[in-house]
Amino acid sequence: MNVYKVIGLMSGTSLDGLDLAYCHIWEEKEQWYFEIRETKSVSYDTEMKARLQKALHLSATELLTFHSTYGTWLGEQCNLFINQFKLDVDVISSHGHTVHHQPENGFTYQIGSGQHIANVSKHKVICDFRTNDVALGGQGAPLVPIGDQLLFEQYDFCLNLGGISNVSFEYQGKRVAYDIGLANMILNYITQKIELPFDNDGLLASRGVMNHEMFERLNGLEYYTLAFPKSTGYEWFLKEVVPIVDSTDDTIENLLHTAVHHISEQIANQIRRHTAKVEHDLLVTGGGALNSFLMKTIQSKLKNTVTIIRSDKTLIEFKEALVFALMGVLRLEKKTNVLCSVTGAHKDSSSGVIYEPA
Repeated sequence: MNVYKVIGLMSGTSLDGLDLAYCHIWEEKEQWYFEIRETKSVSYDTEMKARLQKALHLSATELLTFHSTYGTWLGEQCNLFINQFKLDVDVISSHGHTVHHQPENGFTYQIGSGQHIANVSKHKVICDFRTNDVALGGQGAPLVPIGDQLLFEQYDFCLNLGGISNVSFEYQGKRVAYDIGLANMILNYITQKIELPFDNDGLLASRGVMNHEMFERLNGLEYYTLAFPKSTGYEWFLKEVVPIVDSTDDTIENLLHTAVHHISEQIANQIRRHTAKVEHDLLVTGGGALNSFLMKTIQSKLKNTVTIIRSDKTLIEFKEALVFALMGVLRLEKKTNVLCSVTGAHKDSSSGVIYEPA
């Protein structure tokens, strides 16, 4: 039995920081197992957050420069993590940070140069997991469902609440998944208007009341009418969502309250579409799972047909980093790590580019 010792790196659209998870991953009798041994979250300082937010608008030269410097920074963070916990590491598996995601135009781009990470950390690196799937005609997203299938198959639904909400489940004998729509991205955008990084536990949102005009405008976004497979990201948020929020004259509490109800409504709509039996369970991870008001609102809209399961805080916060660690292992094993039933690609693939340290 070969136990892989992997650092998974994840930086999401909510821009709250970099997640690092040191995991042991192994296969035994055709079943995959994991242990999350050590974790660390590195919050982005004001400068880094601003650079990541503005990266969408950089010129090609500026973006490639940032791609390299961000990769160097990732490598430095890995070294600090390794030294802090004295880790024995086989490989680093990095999601990078998505700047451009336009599968309809044939590309997606995650910054964080794998060669720079490898050279700085002196470890083998696997990254760029999305590009191959897009080249095969897929969305390049979501990718986490391979982890849902191999590590969390006991749950009917797996819901991730990061900047974007996405769901994964078995459908007609295959694993499918897609981005539902908004989650923390809109909530954090609203709180940043009053210089708060996020609404702790949903306390501000819980004090607000519904702005029905904003609620209807958000629910009317065209993306929600599209059939899956589908994915979205920051570009859609800037173009379609920000104008609705910015043109709504109301209190921060009311904006947050309305956004929470919109997020919950869209999630409940999608889950209910695929509930064939009376009782289902829904595993919820990602930063949004720590927002009590959001979780209560989702549960109220699902009523008694679905039971929400929140795992321990480590899994809630580091599941995505864990899954990218798993994806790196699958790439080394030359096994499928991206599912065409999820992304709409022509075929399954073992994706990710491997970089050896120079």
